[in-house]
Amino acid sequence: MNPLRRLARVALAFLSVVLVGTTGYVILGFALIDALYQTVTTITTVGFREVHPLSPTGQVFTMALILVGAGTVFYMFGVLLEALIEGHLRNHLERRRMDRRIDRMRGHIIVCGWGRVGRSTAQYLASLGKTIVVVDRNAQRLQDIEFPSVHGDVTDDSVLEAAGITHARALIAALDSDADNVYVTLSSRALRTDLVIIARARTEGSKSKLLRAGANRAVNPQLIGGRRMAAFALQPNVAEFLDVVMHDETLEYRIEEITIGPRSPLIDRSLTDSDLRRTTGALVIALRTPAGHFIANPADDSPLHVDTVLIVLGTPTQLDAVRKHAAD
Repeated sequence: MNPLRRLARVALAFLSVVLVGTTGYVILGFALIDALYQTVTTITTVGFREVHPLSPTGQVFTMALILVGAGTVFYMFGVLLEALIEGHLRNHLERRRMDRRIDRMRGHIIVCGWGRVGRSTAQYLASLGKTIVVVDRNAQRLQDIEFPSVHGDVTDDSVLEAAGITHARALIAALDSDADNVYVTLSSRALRTDLVIIARARTEGSKSKLLRAGANRAVNPQLIGGRRMAAFALQPNVAEFLDVVMHDETLEYRIEEITIGPRSPLIDRSLTDSDLRRTTGALVIALRTPAGHFIANPADDSPLHVDTVLIVLGTPTQLDAVRKHAAD
């Protein structure tokens, strides 16, 4: 049994002994405070004087109280010492602090599964300044990691709630099996209909199942890795440029997506009329229409509407300027 649970039970037993002892001395004619004092000094074997002379009945009661109460006290101290020595109490307090920290999070990303894919995903998100919560059923994997974590089976709704799914921005299902990823996707979608869910697919056949389960995207890391290797072999400069722009945080230029909001001055204007290139310095390399269609290398007269997604290349300053135009 968990030492903390044992400590709670023995503390309850100690309080019960104190209550029984106090009640017994009151019945023997002691005042309430005298009865409590006599009980505490008796079961802790302090050995102070008796508050009042004891009758034979009182003496028998006191002997029974010493045998039961002293044993309870010694056992309670033993359990407390065990909890302190083994670190259970410290771990419990640290867990409470981490739970409170997760409760205060807003817009974080939940990474389910702390394997190679989960680690790589979390490290990249952290390099972009995103807040991460990691969930894994293997407690050893979570030891000494740099991110807030929740130990438990992520297919359990209570574990997802402990990870702050109510206020999360996205969830990444990077578990070892497709079945677990499908289950997590179903559970997460049931808890949050608007949550962005990205799921790992170990096989091509599982991608369609994950999408039907509610994932926004299903990704096969092995397939993507193979295609990137082929691209480096055939078009190394193009592949390296895209790789550096997307994944190298030391490079000044980045590619990001920016959605046009309902109050943006860009609404119902063409790409030329928006004059984003001149006013921000950023380059719009693609659009995604509200209907979901991509337009690569958009024409100057391409219209901009609410919820149009701009795929933009630029420096952080330039991208911030585009965001301001898209949101105002």
